[in-house]
Amino acid sequence: MSAPLLSPATSLPAAPRIVAVGYRRLNKMLQELAPDFHTMATVEVLDMGFEQAVNRVHELQASRPVDVVVSAGSNGAYLRQHLEMPVVLVKVGGFDLMQALARAKRLSSHVGLVTYEGMLPDLSPYGELFELGVTQRTYRTEDEARATVRELHGAGAQVFVGSGLVADLADQMGLTGMFLYSADAVREALDDAVEVARAARIEQAKRERLNAILTQLSDGVIAVDREERIQTLNPAMAQLLGVQPGAWLGRRLSEVCPELGLQNTLRLAAPELERIERVKGKALIVNRMPIVEQGVLTGAVLSCQDPISIQRVDRHIRARIKPQAETPRYELDQVLGQSSAMAHVRLLARRCAASPATVLIIGESGTGKELIAQGIHRASERRDMPFVAVNCAAVSESLLESELFGYEEGAFTGARRGGKIGLFEAAHNGTIFLDEVGEMPVTLQTRLLRVLQEREVLRVGATEPTPVNVRVIAATHRDLMAQVDQGLFRLDLYYRLNILRIDMPSLRERIEDVPSIANALQLRACARLGLPVVRAQPLIDALTAQAVQYHWPGNVRELDNLIERLLAYAGPLAQPGAEALSSQQSEVFLRSVAPELFGVSGVGQPVPAVSRVADKPALPAPALRQRHAQAERDEILAVLADCGGDRAKASERLGISRTTLWRKLKALDT
Repeated sequence: MSAPLLSPATSLPAAPRIVAVGYRRLNKMLQELAPDFHTMATVEVLDMGFEQAVNRVHELQASRPVDVVVSAGSNGAYLRQHLEMPVVLVKVGGFDLMQALARAKRLSSHVGLVTYEGMLPDLSPYGELFELGVTQRTYRTEDEARATVRELHGAGAQVFVGSGLVADLADQMGLTGMFLYSADAVREALDDAVEVARAARIEQAKRERLNAILTQLSDGVIAVDREERIQTLNPAMAQLLGVQPGAWLGRRLSEVCPELGLQNTLRLAAPELERIERVKGKALIVNRMPIVEQGVLTGAVLSCQDPISIQRVDRHIRARIKPQAETPRYELDQVLGQSSAMAHVRLLARRCAASPATVLIIGESGTGKELIAQGIHRASERRDMPFVAVNCAAVSESLLESELFGYEEGAFTGARRGGKIGLFEAAHNGTIFLDEVGEMPVTLQTRLLRVLQEREVLRVGATEPTPVNVRVIAATHRDLMAQVDQGLFRLDLYYRLNILRIDMPSLRERIEDVPSIANALQLRACARLGLPVVRAQPLIDALTAQAVQYHWPGNVRELDNLIERLLAYAGPLAQPGAEALSSQQSEVFLRSVAPELFGVSGVGQPVPAVSRVADKPALPAPALRQRHAQAERDEILAVLADCGGDRAKASERLGISRTTLWRKLKALDT
């Protein structure tokens, strides 16, 4: 039976829970002393022992954890063997023993001291000194205790001192039994139990805090004792190894996973850092560290990192420290133009986006090479990674090397402390756009070739290369093969770049796209300048009407600039309330602002006053346009003759597509 003592402590879940186990005399003493501890713990007293007590403690443990068990003698020894919690034994002090023996001597000159095995020291050396006249025996079981009492009684013993079991057996035989345990000994055992519970609670809190920390770690952690038995295995490690967290606890690490063994660490007490180990087909970065407490080696700890997670962190670090990387703004659907030439470009770009190969974009200045590069990146698997653009013609040779490849600390005078990552490293896992790659110095072309071949970058001043996973898109307006012939571009680099190729058509080759492009650019310009689109439309219509007569050497960029110029100068004319411009007035104003569209140099041309726009002279004579067309026809025929009639070679030399050459030749026939 259990006799729970109801006290204020029972309502406090945080108070330690102590279960005291004892028969008869010990049980009575525990019942009397338990209320004295109600402010420190919940004490429940059980009048039972051995297997029955073990089962009852397990039942109590299921409802609320039991911190400590208090018992004595053989009952306490049995509980220690069968319970996985602290068991505090009632200890008999020397003063208690002498008092019990003194009381026994008053009743009989022949006293039997019968105790559980190992409970008391041998008293024979003190027998003659204190004239004790005591015969000491020990027992392990109840049957042994009963036989021992009978034996000593047969030898003349009338008074027996011992545990509750011995005292009861003596009383049952008509002899005198004296209980060996004093109230002070029981109180001391309860005090010890409270202290053990308090220390265990503190240790448990530390353990839970440590486990909470280990649970949150992304690194896998295993801690072992001196015998290499696993004490801690956090969820991250269990996930890396594909095991349940509790499956390996208590087992030797070398037995369950030899690749991660800590025997050498325990033997040498030396750390091993950043070792690459292959465990269950997976590469892990492993660190081994000895655990030394107060100068004594008490175990070892092993931590593992998944290279994939390191790469993920590396990606975030690169993203934070790269000032050059920017988010691409354009997608392929935003590239304007409904001509067949631009439809073909968008089709090629989407196919390039599906491949990781290097792309070479060739086209005149202003044709939108970077827009296509951004669109390819946005349509690829690397869309969420960095997009880094660099103009190889805009940076000096001395700076371009450090910008592209980075440098180590102290690599040169003025080098930043700690070094600097290059643009290739900044674009790790993303895309780097090398604009005007044809302008890159030959000395740097060799280094670029190695990056493309080996996928690793060697910083200026470094001795070990850094692996990079980067997609390269290059662009140029140059004829790279002609530069190869002149020794200005490496042939092997050309073939490394010219894997996937996109030829950007010039604006004059897709003149039918000018209206749609002009209208889109007009919307942006009007928004910037605060002009009504409706008022500015006559000027745009005049521009698109004249566009077919112009060569557009600056392509879409030139068209954008002309629209910006046109609307900026026409601001007062396009404001609400101003008289609407007629088509003739718009054309006259266009001629004055953009004379190059009419074959007239605009250098030094004054900007017309608003009030005099209608007084401007008419369009230039048709003869001027005819002379320009005749010069173009002469050039085409001369190049075609020089190429022996080969239209493919002629179109390449003229810098136009075969379709455009065919259209112009057809115009010659008519």
